[in-house]
Formats: sequence, structure tokens, C-alpha cells
Amino acid sequence: KKPKTPALWRGFNSQKNRPQKYPSPFKRGVCTKVYTVTPKKPNSALRKVARVRLTNGLEVTAYIPGEKHNLQEHSVVMIRGGRVRDLPGVRYHVVRGVLDTVGVEGRKQGRSRYGAKKEKGAGPAKAAASAVAAE
Repeated sequence: KKPKTPALWRGFNSQKNRPQKYPSPFKRGVCTKVYTVTPKKPNSALRKVARVRLTNGLEVTAYIPGEKHNLQEHSVVMIRGGRVRDLPGVRYHVVRGVLDTVGVEGRKQGRSRYGAKKEKGAGPAKAAASAVAAE
């Protein structure tokens, strides 16, 4: 079966000096262009995407998930597979919180997907415990 994320299947054997096919969960790359695109009908938005030149020499378009990002040209990013259904030709996602990409700030739920660290302060368990202790 043909892979849906072909760039993650390309590698290079430096000992034999030839390309090789083997699957990788992630690949590193450098942003060549960071821009916004509009989705297909019936959706309407400005989706943030980046053209990424991977370590295997391929150049792909990757979606930048979450609100706000710090990426610009020459930022080093890690990509994973996973297409964006309303953006034609976008088959990869940038991994947030890895290499030059910062995690999403102020994210409380689903933090691991967006590279957000746990916020310091009273969580729901601490708040309940302190309320009981005060009585």
C-alpha cells in the first residue's frame, strides 16, 4: 500500500551513498517560508502553514497547529504525519514544543498535543484541599 506521508519514508544511507526507504515517525527540517492559506469550501479561516525543507532533501507543506506561533524563515522544526482535511496538499503537522517551536501558551486541556507545560498554581484538587483546610 502506498504511504500517505511519503516524506517520512525517505532516508539516506550514508555508508552506501544512496537513498533508502524506511519509515520514521518524525523528521527534522528548516522552514523556507511561513504563510497563511484559506481552506476549502465550506470553511473560512486563515490557516497557518510552513514550507519545510527536510533533512532528506524533500520540501513539504506542514500545518502549524494551535493559536499563535513563533516560526519564521530558517526556524528548525520537527514534523509528523497527519493531514489537514480542508487544506489540499497539506499532509504533515509541525510538532509544537520541540526544537524552535514553542508550545501553545495558556493551554489547559490537551496540553501534550500542543507542547504546553503544566501551569504553576492551584489546580482543582489543590483548591478543594485548601477550602477544606480553611474550614
